[in-house]
Amino acid sequence: MNAEDFKARHRRDEKAFTRERSLTFGLVLVLVMRNSVKSLQNVVNEAMTWLGRPTVSASALSQARYKLKHTAFIELNQVAIVETLYGNEDYLRFWGFRVLAIDGSKLVLPDNEAIREEFGTIAWSNGKDAEIQGERPYALASVLYDVLNRVALDATLGKAKAYEVDLAVGHLPHTRVGDLLTMDRNYPSYRMLAELSRCERDFVIRCSAASFAEAREMLKGQGPDSQEVTLKPCAGQLALIREIGLPLSLKVRLVRVLLNTGEYEVLVTSLLDNTRYPTDGFRELYYLRWGIETFYGLLKTRLELENFTGIGAEAIRQDFHATVYLSGLESLLTDTAQAMLDAKVTQYPQSVNRAVSFNAIKNRALDLLLVSGFETEQLLAQLTSLFLTNPCLERSQRKPARKNSSARVLLNFHKRQKKHCF
Repeated sequence: MNAEDFKARHRRDEKAFTRERSLTFGLVLVLVMRNSVKSLQNVVNEAMTWLGRPTVSASALSQARYKLKHTAFIELNQVAIVETLYGNEDYLRFWGFRVLAIDGSKLVLPDNEAIREEFGTIAWSNGKDAEIQGERPYALASVLYDVLNRVALDATLGKAKAYEVDLAVGHLPHTRVGDLLTMDRNYPSYRMLAELSRCERDFVIRCSAASFAEAREMLKGQGPDSQEVTLKPCAGQLALIREIGLPLSLKVRLVRVLLNTGEYEVLVTSLLDNTRYPTDGFRELYYLRWGIETFYGLLKTRLELENFTGIGAEAIRQDFHATVYLSGLESLLTDTAQAMLDAKVTQYPQSVNRAVSFNAIKNRALDLLLVSGFETEQLLAQLTSLFLTNPCLERSQRKPARKNSSARVLLNFHKRQKKHCF
């Protein structure tokens, strides 16, 4: 992390981090990545005590972080996580595909004028039909996520009112032929399908009730469970499709899936071969997409992404991309422990407890990422032994009903019941 070429690429100007300081470039990166909910001064005191150096003020860290760019965490994720995972072709697939999900999620941001200008605002009210009470700054996060291997290949932070399809198209350069992209009902516009087709990317996307005419008929239970159709852009989109050079017709397959609730789900896909890709398999395939929903849940709850460690736009981006990088690091480091849990004969399958794993990684982050000459194998063995403690049980057949908790119940949980990871 303190390599000169890496530092040169990701500092705000050429004078930053040139003199010998207590807060080095690498140390600031690690402290931002740890993203503790403790007070900033306690974060600094703990780190400097561990390093055996005189402590510095919280203000010093606040100023130092604005001398580096959030792009450092993007490069770390690409080089240390993505390239490491896919370097030897030993990773999980479904039907031979690398299954990648794209989805967006809104993040509540600190409320100040600079953030409002940078990201924009969204109006809010106390009920669906109530009068607008005010506006709050938000950002729209969009992630390209490998749902089987639990790694984010790309992530971006857009404006509050950004169009999810625009952000999704921006992820496509990070995909390759042989990937299968899956998305929810917000994405199956003709433009999205055409962009995927032009890039020769396979896809499985859920259709909404206002989707293509053939899909609407299938949602009513009419017609076969699988059929090939030819789609064309609507009159309102035709000019745009021509302008950006997308195909004017697409041959796709519509697949109908029956859910446990008795409702139908219709998927639009580029997988036309009924023999290689049977209709019965699409329910399991599309269910994998839920992995990106739990990924956002991990970022927002377990890692408390929205409890930002700064109030400036650059601090917001640093926290976002640092958290994405940390999640990928955890996926790689817990792989050995998860394999050991998979080998155990138990009543229910077990998985690594994420509260334990993230706490262990953040506690040992300085050893793991900053100190040269540290006994890496010994450290990884210590971490693995911690990852094996208090595993979670996976009861795949248990499907509790989803419920909307009141604001009072949620507030009580966050104030009095929630246990922090770090």
